[in-house]
Amino acid sequence: MKTILVPCDFSKTALNAFSFALDVAERSEAVIHLVHVIDVPVVYDAAFVPAMPADATLYNDLEAKAEEEFRKIIDKHRSSGIRIEAKLAYGEPETSLLEYIRTAGIDVVIMGSHGARGLRELLIGSTAEKIIRHATVPVMVIKDKFLGTVRNIAFPNTLEPTLQDDLIRKVKELQEFFRATLHLVYINTPVNFLDDSVTHERLNRFAQQHHLTNYTLNVYNHADVEEGINQFVRETDAELIAMGTHGRTGLAHIVNGSLAEAVANHTDRIIWTSTLKDHD
Repeated sequence: MKTILVPCDFSKTALNAFSFALDVAERSEAVIHLVHVIDVPVVYDAAFVPAMPADATLYNDLEAKAEEEFRKIIDKHRSSGIRIEAKLAYGEPETSLLEYIRTAGIDVVIMGSHGARGLRELLIGSTAEKIIRHATVPVMVIKDKFLGTVRNIAFPNTLEPTLQDDLIRKVKELQEFFRATLHLVYINTPVNFLDDSVTHERLNRFAQQHHLTNYTLNVYNHADVEEGINQFVRETDAELIAMGTHGRTGLAHIVNGSLAEAVANHTDRIIWTSTLKDHD
């Protein structure tokens, strides 16, 4: 985590993510890329062709306001010694941020999110959800200001053979970075029910195969996987949830959805996600 992207619209949730990123950057000696995206609504000409506003005043005002907010943030944290690169990007937020990840060599995204629920979640989703789906690097989503230390990481596991070594390696690095206990959990539902003894044996075999250390093995019974994860996290008091995501798009996403995105939308904990490479 040497280059951290923090998308910033200067909201409370964005500043919460920035505060968490400062703690991470201090420990890893990282550079924070604080990026504000200016997204001016598209106007259409007489032929209904998208066209940018001819008047540059709106852009100038938005740029000046963003630069002033950047100045306040950097001045406040100048004494920390952490390198902060304040940048402006233009266009649709998701597209602009994904392009920035690619061109700036970002290692991890730390972003705030209000989440999305109900009809808005179904039709639009949140920006964080879209970044989780498409980002090629791990994404950490922060909902509220986090003042403590990450001591416990919940790692929901489907025990599927498609769970990749690359994901496990990253989760182990995350655990090592925070010096946390890893709580491996299988959510046992009526639809995909397994006898607890069988599940514990598979969990134990998984832990041994991947040389896990400082961990617990857990089977949690619940009617719904997402809610089961949320209840397990509350009971174990885990500060962070680590999950892989298949990054599905288009019809596949509509039909199958994404458990990681759903959890990110609804949990109040920090969630870390990484896209599985075999999602095609």
